[in-house]
Amino acid sequence: MAAEVAEQHRPVLVVDFGAQYSQLIARRVREAKVYSEVVPHSMPVEQMLAKDPAAIILSGGPASVYADGAPGIDASLFEAGVPIMGICYGFQVMAQALGGEVARTGLSEFGGTPVEVCSAGVLLAGTPEKQDAWMSHGDSVHRAPEGFEVLATTAGAPVAAFEDRERRLFGVQWHPEVKHSAHGQAVLERFLYDGAGLAPDWTPGNVIAEQVAAIRAQVGDARVICALSGGVDSAVAAALVQKAVGDQLTCVHVDHGLMREGEVEQIERDFVAATGVNLVVRDEKKRFLDALAGVSDPETKRKIIGREFIRVFEDAQRDIIAEAGEHGEEVRFLVQGTLYPDVVESGGGEGAANIKSHHNVGGLPEDLKFELVEPLRTLFKDEVRAVGRELGVPEEIVSRQPFPGPGLGIRIIGEVTAERLDILRKADAIAREELTKAGLDGEIWQCPVVLLADVRSVGVQGDGRTYGHPVVLRPVSSEDAMTADWTRLPYEVLATISTRITNEVREINRVVLDVTSKPPATIEWE
Repeated sequence: MAAEVAEQHRPVLVVDFGAQYSQLIARRVREAKVYSEVVPHSMPVEQMLAKDPAAIILSGGPASVYADGAPGIDASLFEAGVPIMGICYGFQVMAQALGGEVARTGLSEFGGTPVEVCSAGVLLAGTPEKQDAWMSHGDSVHRAPEGFEVLATTAGAPVAAFEDRERRLFGVQWHPEVKHSAHGQAVLERFLYDGAGLAPDWTPGNVIAEQVAAIRAQVGDARVICALSGGVDSAVAAALVQKAVGDQLTCVHVDHGLMREGEVEQIERDFVAATGVNLVVRDEKKRFLDALAGVSDPETKRKIIGREFIRVFEDAQRDIIAEAGEHGEEVRFLVQGTLYPDVVESGGGEGAANIKSHHNVGGLPEDLKFELVEPLRTLFKDEVRAVGRELGVPEEIVSRQPFPGPGLGIRIIGEVTAERLDILRKADAIAREELTKAGLDGEIWQCPVVLLADVRSVGVQGDGRTYGHPVVLRPVSSEDAMTADWTRLPYEVLATISTRITNEVREINRVVLDVTSKPPATIEWE
């Protein structure tokens, strides 16, 4: 399906040289409303060109161009007539391949660095003569290749940016994709719009039209099933497939009793009303609680929840297949909410064979005989939300914070019981309500509330001594969940959350704040 999208939107290929920012470059290109894909530097040039790229960006990387075994690129790429931009290591690879000089200056540059623009050219047009940019390099370009104009310099990089407008080759030593580069997005857009001549037409509406056509071509008249978790990804994937094939789709929601307050009802009421989807809800709360009884080890809890989910989903599948069989319709397809970062991280985006078959539905068995429908596999999370809004998925679902598959089961430190789930649901609902009321939903990635069920502390409530549970607030900010920092919430909001929880949830007498970044900590406690 990714290939069908690429045929209509010629991709900007981001060639990954092992940079921590390759996905971020692709995101920034998408933010400019231009379609992009990440490919490994090891991909042969003829395969890159076979994708009919509209432009190519060479990423940064940790190596030195002079090190043994350093990744390189076939110089023939620069003669193919495709607009190319090099960033950091990619800038140096381009310079070296075309006859420029790259050397160690003895003055490395890391972090914020002043840049002096000596000629704006195409790439730096509209940016200041002096600007701050984010650097991370030891080698520097000393001499630009023949035919290139030097655009900028820094103390440690005699050639910090260059371009050859005739051949549409451009490069910068800094990282325009990171927010610390003050005019980074403008530089990328100058390359995309002016250097490569691309139009900003990668929009939610276009994505929907293309994916609906692709889904119809793939599915035909067959029946489709989807595990609807209540999260953003599965909801938007289901809405896309529903728009494409209507009542050929049946969604299954497994109510394992580990959801947040009101979420099951919201799926049954709001999502169905907005999309008209056929929904089957399986009430399996007792089954999951029985399976989790007496279990405190987090990994064991995860495995139990995954195992029971598979079994319930298989039961639902058999029922759907039996019903469909009576009408002579074959159930051939399974919808998954796979996102583009999953594709990249599981094999560089080089085809569906690299996608983990169990992604997004709790660990589907290898022997399930379904073809996957993955309408979101070209999209980042923010794009998924935009598509969901365009499709009319309720805002309460579209803007929902990421929520782990095992649900509240891994936000209770200790055994999972009905009483403890009820306590945590109440505290979590208060935290989410106050964050929304304060207008902070857009500033945080998510705010898990963790119940330390096996811990009790002394407190005073109503002039009496209490021995209650503490809960932990874990507000974090992130773009992709690979790294995260704790969110500095206003004290008055934290105070309100704490006061309400300790007043309204009698079993809790202490609220604490987790101020650890990732790494070293993870976002979830279990």
